Amino acid sequence: MKQSFYDLNYSDLEAVINQNNLNPSVAAILFNWHYKKKESIQCRDNISKSSLDFFEHQFDFSLPEIDLVHESSKDRTVKFLFKLKDNHKVETVLIPFNNKYSICLSSQVGCAMNCSFCFTGEQGLKRNLTTSEIVGQFLQAWRWLASNRPGEERILNIVFMGQGEPLHNFDAVKKACEIFLSQRGTSIGVQKITISTAGYIPGLKRWSQETPGVNLALSLHSPFTEKRNELIPINKKYPLDEVLSYIDQIPLQKKQFITYEYILIKGFNDSPDDAKKLGALLAGKRAYINLIPFNPFPGSRYESPDLDEVENFKAVLDEFRIPTLIRGAKGDDVLAACGQLNSKN
Repeated sequence: MKQSFYDLNYSDLEAVINQNNLNPSVAAILFNWHYKKKESIQCRDNISKSSLDFFEHQFDFSLPEIDLVHESSKDRTVKFLFKLKDNHKVETVLIPFNNKYSICLSSQVGCAMNCSFCFTGEQGLKRNLTTSEIVGQFLQAWRWLASNRPGEERILNIVFMGQGEPLHNFDAVKKACEIFLSQRGTSIGVQKITISTAGYIPGLKRWSQETPGVNLALSLHSPFTEKRNELIPINKKYPLDEVLSYIDQIPLQKKQFITYEYILIKGFNDSPDDAKKLGALLAGKRAYINLIPFNPFPGSRYESPDLDEVENFKAVLDEFRIPTLIRGAKGDDVLAACGQLNSKN
């Protein structure tokens, strides 16, 4: 079976070319063609016949297939259902803002974390995505924009907040980030990529030494052990205090923060006591809080709080002088909002 070209970062590609005595310039030419220009057909310009024959016979240049597209009539959010070669499927979301887009990428088919507030958790984990399947989501979404919303193909932010626990698929996610960050690749800025985790400590242990300076977001959702155990079952194995101890060791660049995501659930974790405990927990840290009113999904037992309750929760956090943003739902009419992805359903 051929190896996917999109599984190679630039160093990998250089190594392949060197090992096979090909012209070193081919690496820059191919990365420019497939990532800068985002061409779908194989490059044939400025490449010798021997190099062309080698890549045609040894590498696969196909990408995940767009199976379905759902466009929000409310806010122009786009949700893609991608079909993979083994017929598994994953969802990806394009989120519009100020004539640009953020893309929410999936890292696994399903998820093993089984978070109770997340529709993906009900799907279970089927398998990890390869680097090419992660990168392919970005490239195919860009091409869809170029064809369907010409002039709008500006994907400036990447968030690993789709299906799956990114740090549970550390190696593929890391290599995808290296491709996105490469100046010869898509040239996404290091501060424009965010990886979200539920608190998977084996991945956090590797973060400082191996992750190329991108942003980290923690799904916190409750400062109380019992509540977090219900929302995020791996909290029983990897308790919040241990998770935070590893996060506190991460070296941050100037003006870089750790984002703490907090799903607000009516009558469960939205009280002033919850807010005070959260504020005390994060006070003094280089923290940024995203408050996310719960987005209902089929069969969910939770409810979204009223806007007044959300504002009151934020007011308590403001007393601790922690920058806090209330995130409005986008794409919830097509089940594309936070916590609503489930490619099985």
